[in-house]
Amino acid sequence: MKKILFLFVLTFSLASIAQERFEKIDSLLTYLNQNNKFMGSLCIREGENVVFNKAYGYADGEKNILANRETKYKIGSVTKTFTAVMIMQLIEEKKLTLQTKLNRFYPKIPNAEKISIYDLLHHRTGIVDYINGDTITAKNIYRFHSKEEMIQKITDYKPLFEPGTKHQYSNSNYNLLGYIIETLTKKSFAENIQTRIVKKANLTNTYFPQGKINTSVGESYSYSFNGSEWEKVEEWENSIAYSAGAMISTPADLTRFMHALFEGKLVKPTSLEQMKEIKDGYGKALVQFPFGERRFYGHTGGIENFRAVVGYYPAEKLGVSLIVNGDNFNRNDIMIGVLSIYYKMPFPFPVFTKIDAAELAKFTGTYTSKELPLKITISEKNGELFAQATGQSAFPLTFKAEKTFIFASAGIEMVFGENTFVLKQSGMSFNFTKE
Repeated sequence: MKKILFLFVLTFSLASIAQERFEKIDSLLTYLNQNNKFMGSLCIREGENVVFNKAYGYADGEKNILANRETKYKIGSVTKTFTAVMIMQLIEEKKLTLQTKLNRFYPKIPNAEKISIYDLLHHRTGIVDYINGDTITAKNIYRFHSKEEMIQKITDYKPLFEPGTKHQYSNSNYNLLGYIIETLTKKSFAENIQTRIVKKANLTNTYFPQGKINTSVGESYSYSFNGSEWEKVEEWENSIAYSAGAMISTPADLTRFMHALFEGKLVKPTSLEQMKEIKDGYGKALVQFPFGERRFYGHTGGIENFRAVVGYYPAEKLGVSLIVNGDNFNRNDIMIGVLSIYYKMPFPFPVFTKIDAAELAKFTGTYTSKELPLKITISEKNGELFAQATGQSAFPLTFKAEKTFIFASAGIEMVFGENTFVLKQSGMSFNFTKE
């Protein structure tokens, strides 16, 4: 009886400790949401069991529809992992090989005879990214683009480099893989997602959308914060992001998807090992996320103002997914906080300090730089600083420390001096002086 009682007390204590972790994670996300830094949803899965699943903020702000654990969000480039899984399935079915060349399907694309399925999966083709490398397409992301139009656009690009010689991320590669899937199966990409992944992995809220966002069926819009309220972000046309980034899902489904992938429910172990092969930082739509000595496998995504990430740590069968639909804080910093709390590591909550408007006024004005051909105007509104570069939208600056402000979602830090500031981003620094 004493042994039984001891075991009961021990089990109860462990459960209590776990509950404390999840309560602190909830406190962090609630704190960020209440400070207008975050809207979205988080799921943590241990093996088959969901141990945390909660949403924060709105799915539709205009209609006051709050998000819940069933709310569905766009996942951006996490779509690529679904596309890669289906390509590996077709290879297992001997309809393709990693060495199959692109000219089998699209012989008019430059270097098609040299570009392999392997190159497409690993972004080693030299094909221009139709979203980030083509300003004309970037200006037309809100209108429909037919498959034929997209293929012609890709055909007209001049190669950036010889296939196989380097890695350069390009959404064009995964659009082409989606078209190839349709050609080989004679079914739409949406149908393939349902039969090849959704049914096999028992997903309930994952699909390729057929139209605009519909919040009446549990879908969510994305938002940006303008300093006083959340503003809805205009939707892209699904034909643009397509098999590179247009899918809809939930954090719970994304963690179930990753668990199914690593448990052999979607591809053979040999195919999974090939997907995990990292070359120049990128596998076959899998990347590694280090957290201490742990290495998570997964992918990130961004579309409109949705920001998504899913990671899976095979040794513990731990899946974590965060989807943000209100982007006003760095997604990576949120994930670091979640994992730090989960693993019982110290994590101080960020401090969002309001500064007196008179103090902020010292920083306002228009600044120029000899190192960058643009002007940045700093303004104050409702006790917050905003920055706006030439030809771009204004973005809020969050106080970090004395005279230091950040725009976390873009990795920007600005350190003010006397009529000057230093802009730091991606390891580079640029000096600006007030006009």
